[in-house]
Amino acid sequence: MSETPERAAPQRTLLILSLGTIAFALGQTLIIPAIPDIKESYGASSSAAAWLVTAYFLTASISTPIAGRLGDMFGKRKMLALSLGLLSVGCIVSALGQSLEVIVVGRALQGLGGGVFPLSFGIVRDEFPNASVPASVGLLGATAGVGGGIGLPLGGLIADSVDFHWIFWLSSALSIAAVLTTVLLVPESPLRSPGRVDLRGALVLCVGLVLPLYAISQATSWGWGSTRTLGLVALGLAVLAAFVKLEQRTPAPLVNMRTLAQRTVLTTDVATFLVGFGLFGSFVLIPQLAQLPEETGYGFGFNAFQAGLLLAPAALLNLFLSPLSGRMGGRLGARVPLAIGCAIAGVALALLAALHASPAITLLWSAVLGIGIGFAFSAMPNLIIEAVDRHETGEATGVNTIARNVGASLGSAVGGAILASDVLSSGFPTEAAFTAALGISAAGSLVAMLAALSIPARRVVRAEPELARA
Repeated sequence: MSETPERAAPQRTLLILSLGTIAFALGQTLIIPAIPDIKESYGASSSAAAWLVTAYFLTASISTPIAGRLGDMFGKRKMLALSLGLLSVGCIVSALGQSLEVIVVGRALQGLGGGVFPLSFGIVRDEFPNASVPASVGLLGATAGVGGGIGLPLGGLIADSVDFHWIFWLSSALSIAAVLTTVLLVPESPLRSPGRVDLRGALVLCVGLVLPLYAISQATSWGWGSTRTLGLVALGLAVLAAFVKLEQRTPAPLVNMRTLAQRTVLTTDVATFLVGFGLFGSFVLIPQLAQLPEETGYGFGFNAFQAGLLLAPAALLNLFLSPLSGRMGGRLGARVPLAIGCAIAGVALALLAALHASPAITLLWSAVLGIGIGFAFSAMPNLIIEAVDRHETGEATGVNTIARNVGASLGSAVGGAILASDVLSSGFPTEAAFTAALGISAAGSLVAMLAALSIPARRVVRAEPELARA
């Protein structure tokens, strides 16, 4: 059948989907350079300010599988527009907030936009020609790293120049533009997967994630070996184990454990968690190192904008290399670019840990890190899509996004805790603390490479005919 005009422009659709995913990805890191200003403005403690990041990742982790499931049931475009709408509402709440508590509430609302990734992946799989799916999904997947690389210098520029509330006004403008263009120009996917939303499972998952994330956010104050920290982490893991058992007995589960247990899916999620851990750990560590005074002997004395610029080349390389990763995965299977990307990222982080004596060398290793992240983040959703049926796309990629979000939250918290545990008399972290934290991030990426290599080498090819577009 001939294509109707509304389905004849996949490049336009990809551009609009990219706008939405970048709007959400920017929300992860735009705030980071402004956290010191927010703490000072409201007299907040470090543990309280940590909720500016934790609340975002937490609600994103909960909302992502729900949005993916609702998209499969009622239409991916509708749910994508709703997710972006919640993101914009959260940005406006934070922009208007005059207390830390209100800003954190806005951040939690912004995290409800986490469904943009699985919904966008699903739209690409439903609407695009099969041959262009890997590169398109790879580009969207890479926006998580691109948003971070752009968000840090941009957030730093805003924090250095004007009131930090403008960070949220900028994010709201991007997300509103994404809502409007999605509603007007993105076609609604014709596939539906009848069912219901497992609200009970969502509640249990929420509790299981809240407990360890809260413990991690407070670990610097409580101590990593304290009874409260270890107890809450253990309790959260027990609740997550109960969630797995519950989902196995639920007729229409939030997360299909049979799909999750597939070797390719499970191993990819593990690798995603580890890469997210290393990536966002470095997003916290590199700017902090650069902003330390030169008198420390290892800091560069940069302001927030200059420090963020150290990661800008990584974002550009990430963006340009992600289609190459997708095409490589289309020919060889996505495990190949994933393993390559994890290896490059691990080596780059290890070199950063050992050699960071000047801005130029730090910039070089950061750029190499961007190459690795570009390959890895593009390959992850493609591996999931290769392994699952079309009607499981939203659910399976949603769980993969959760793995990345939880890894990112843990990486940021662990990196910050290591820096806080080893400080000079001036209160600044020691160089040894930065070396240790970057080394742990490197180890995470190298273990992710081993996980990628354990994925079955044979690419899963499914005989899925092109959708008739009438």
